[in-house]
Formats: sequence, structure tokens, C-alpha cells
Amino acid sequence: MELKQYAQILLKKWWLIAAIVMVAVVATGVKSYFFTTPIYQAKATLIVNQSPQQAGVETLNLGLLQSNVMLINSYKKIVESAYIMEKVVEKNPNLAITADQLSKKVKVESADESQVMDIIYTGASYKQAAQIVNTVSEIFKDQIPHIMQVDNVTILDKADDKDIPSPINNSPILNMLISFIVSCMLAVGIIFLLDYLDDTIKNEAEMLQTLDLPVLALINKINKQDMGLKNKPNVKMKKELNEPTYATLNQ
Repeated sequence: MELKQYAQILLKKWWLIAAIVMVAVVATGVKSYFFTTPIYQAKATLIVNQSPQQAGVETLNLGLLQSNVMLINSYKKIVESAYIMEKVVEKNPNLAITADQLSKKVKVESADESQVMDIIYTGASYKQAAQIVNTVSEIFKDQIPHIMQVDNVTILDKADDKDIPSPINNSPILNMLISFIVSCMLAVGIIFLLDYLDDTIKNEAEMLQTLDLPVLALINKINKQDMGLKNKPNVKMKKELNEPTYATLNQ
């Protein structure tokens, strides 16, 4: 099948492609704008660092830096522990969440060989998420000297609860664009499938291609008007042609 034939198949069913794409895009837009609960993410950043001093001047100690990096994995577990979560819940009773639920939603991330940790929380309210990550950061920083006997945690950035961020799970324009592309591909596939399953011969060109035989006669489509009484010879015409006349009965 040539490219021109593919184009003819698509042009013949362009209305079906347009209908499928329109329904898909509209449905995606309605769901994105009216039926999707927005989810927000708040993040606080901490750094694990303790520099020794010589004569009042801070010096770089590679061994100490390496030990700080190695402590990151331990600090991750401590942040997510029930000990820290219970203190967060006690300090913020208005959260209406248990320590176990909080522990499942709080995540701690850090890049490889990095002293920086990100405390992340996702929820339906950005203000609440910001409050939680800031509280977790403060409590962790206050408790780590008692737990590890070392004070090497500093809060770099806190989440600003006054920000108005975009939801992380809902981008209506992007969703509608993806829906448009996917529905176009689906519609084209349906058109080709319907054409493949259709074995009827619709014109002379298809018959020649299918049967590989010459055309002897071609019967045009007959309309109802062509079958009406207007085209039947009347009695006067029959007499002129010397044809016998018959009585007719209209039912």
C-alpha cells in the first residue's frame, strides 16, 4: 500500500479521528480541572558539617568531611524514626496525624557523596506540608546532639508556608497535550483496523486491485426518484408506440 492510499484512508474517516481526539481532550481537561485533588510538596534542606578550628581559623579536614558523609545514612533513619515523629506530633497537635502516618509520608533524600539532606513531605495542603518539614528539621537539629553526641547539623533552607506553589500531580495543559497525542495515535490505529477488517469493494479501482479482472459493465446508483411513477410510460405514449395497455393497481 502506497503512502497516497494511507492518506486516502485517513481523509475518508477524518471525522472519526476528530471526534475521538475531541472527546479525549475534553475528558482529560474536565478531569484535570474538576476531579483531581492537587498534591503539594514542601522541602527543607539541611547540611551535615563540622569544621575544626586552629587558632580561631576554620580549616578543612578531609577525614572529617568523609565521616560527615558517612553519617548521612544514619541521619536518614533517625529523621524517619518514631522518636522524631512523635515529638513532631506533640509539638503540632493541630496536624491531626499520627506519628506512624507521618513517618510513612516524610522522605529524606541526599545525593551521593554529599553532606546535604532534603526533608520532603507531600500532602493536599502546602501550608501543612511546609509546617511539617520545618518542624522535623528543627526537632532533628535539636535532638541530634543528644542522640549522636555531636552537633554537626545546620538548617540551610526552610519551606516558606506563604508560597503558592503549583501542584506536583496536576498540570492540565500538559495532560491535555499528552491526551491529544495519544488519542491521535489511537484514532489512526482504529481507522486502519476498520479498513483492514472491511472486505467490501466500494469502487472500480478497488475491484481492479482486488480481483485483477477487467470491468465489463458499471451500474450506477439508482435513486428513489428514478424508481418512481414519473418515469413510467403513460397510456398515451403506449398507444403511440402501439403497445398494449394494462390496468394498474396502486397499493
